[in-house]
Amino acid sequence: MRRSLGSCVLSPAPASDAGRGREAPLTVHHLNQLLLACSLVLLVAVAAVRISSRSGLPSLLVYLGIGVLMGSDGIAHIHFDNAGLVQVIGYAALVVILAEGGLGTKWKEVRPALPSASVLATLGVAVSVGATAAGAHYLVGLEWRQALIVGAVVSSTDAAAVFSVLRRIPLPSRVTGTLEAESGFNDAPVVIMVVAFSQAGPIDHWYVLLGEILLELAIGAALGLAVGFLGSWGLRHVALPASGLYPIAVMAIAVTAYAAGALAHGSGFLAVYLASMVLGNAKLPHWPATRGFADGLGWIAQIGMFVLLGLLVTPHELGDDIVPALVIGLVLTMAARPLSVVLSLTPFRVPWQEQALMSWAGLRGAVPIILATIPMVSGVEGSRRIFNIVFVLVVVYTLVQGPTLPWLARKLRLGEEGEASDLGIESAPLERLRGHLLSVAIPEDSKMHGVEVGELRLPPGAAVTLVVRDGKSFVPSPTTVLRHGDELLVVATDPVRDQAERRLRAVTKGGKLADWLGTGQPDGGRPRR
Repeated sequence: MRRSLGSCVLSPAPASDAGRGREAPLTVHHLNQLLLACSLVLLVAVAAVRISSRSGLPSLLVYLGIGVLMGSDGIAHIHFDNAGLVQVIGYAALVVILAEGGLGTKWKEVRPALPSASVLATLGVAVSVGATAAGAHYLVGLEWRQALIVGAVVSSTDAAAVFSVLRRIPLPSRVTGTLEAESGFNDAPVVIMVVAFSQAGPIDHWYVLLGEILLELAIGAALGLAVGFLGSWGLRHVALPASGLYPIAVMAIAVTAYAAGALAHGSGFLAVYLASMVLGNAKLPHWPATRGFADGLGWIAQIGMFVLLGLLVTPHELGDDIVPALVIGLVLTMAARPLSVVLSLTPFRVPWQEQALMSWAGLRGAVPIILATIPMVSGVEGSRRIFNIVFVLVVVYTLVQGPTLPWLARKLRLGEEGEASDLGIESAPLERLRGHLLSVAIPEDSKMHGVEVGELRLPPGAAVTLVVRDGKSFVPSPTTVLRHGDELLVVATDPVRDQAERRLRAVTKGGKLADWLGTGQPDGGRPRR
């Protein structure tokens, strides 16, 4: 039977021997202590986000620090060495993080970048793994199996870390689309390679491994798209009795995609990302609430995962692995990543400025440290050293790359100023009336400010029925002038619902003159760079 390289295989822990005595029962008092500790950790982590946002550092470093401080060498002296538990929780957290990332991915930005991002996530990953492994073998002295594992582990990028640093700098859609799609796609082949390199016995020939990777990616992609489209169709045609059920249903569909992909011997990670991306662009009811729910779950997953990873680290054992980690990180940052970007993106005629930024924007975050637990669980010789090297590499190079990314973007003149924020629209289905109620919040930088209601030119079957301004609501007339901060209630029939939403988004970006030529661009439809 063909093995599944993209799934996590779990085995139950051995039962305790009778001679070891009975374990103390978990009492309500113990539960209260555990809840208090968890809540304090969450509160400290939430407060630390503000510190990381001001310093320009990804919050992952703060969460790792909390775990280290709680660990065996920290102030709490908690001894924790269960790599298997960390791997299981890390996989679960990664599913949630990928789902949240897919839900927030805008199809209009990713679609033009799909070919280049796909090449970067496959050919680029292979180039990066090979170059990094060669550096780890010849410069650090790791044997080839260990070198290949390190090369595969650190070849996955973390878009969450990148955009937590670049959130104040609007970038060209091609850059953001490529980075987002790459981060969602490259987890799958990297996981497959790490599992393959960590298995006992000789490593498969490259063409066998390539065939398995392509097959699992194809299965994962097919199931992810199928689950995503079926789930979005169901949510659009079935009105649930409570708005709070929609976020739960969306996340359940995303997790279903992962499970289906993994059980079918495909890539569950690719499946969950694609299914979530389909759901995120399907104009589902109560979408802002769903995004907020998924965002909160993503934060909890990151906090819990990084705190556990920090607990797993023993700082006094890192001393001998600092120099090897710096050398491997230098090879990865200055040679492997730029080489993979150049070879992957040059055929698509991507300007050198964008290639330079994407080369430096290859931040490592959650995935490499989680993947570093796979050889530990598999019993690979020297796996503890691999974990320590990856941990030091991620921390040091995130400290170096994170704060310098905004500066590099400005120097390369890739920041785009003056772009209006996307319009926040929440849709609630009116099933028996065969219509939709759209709740529209006008952001501060929207060009809808100063536009009269009649100048919105909504399609027949759609109308602005109520305006909420400064806490007071009123029924507008065609000459009512809209302002920043207004909230609109728009009623639209089923056939014109999407058309009404497209028109509203066009006006918020282009003002009253937008869409004269049937496009959403005020300049006549010229695409953004």
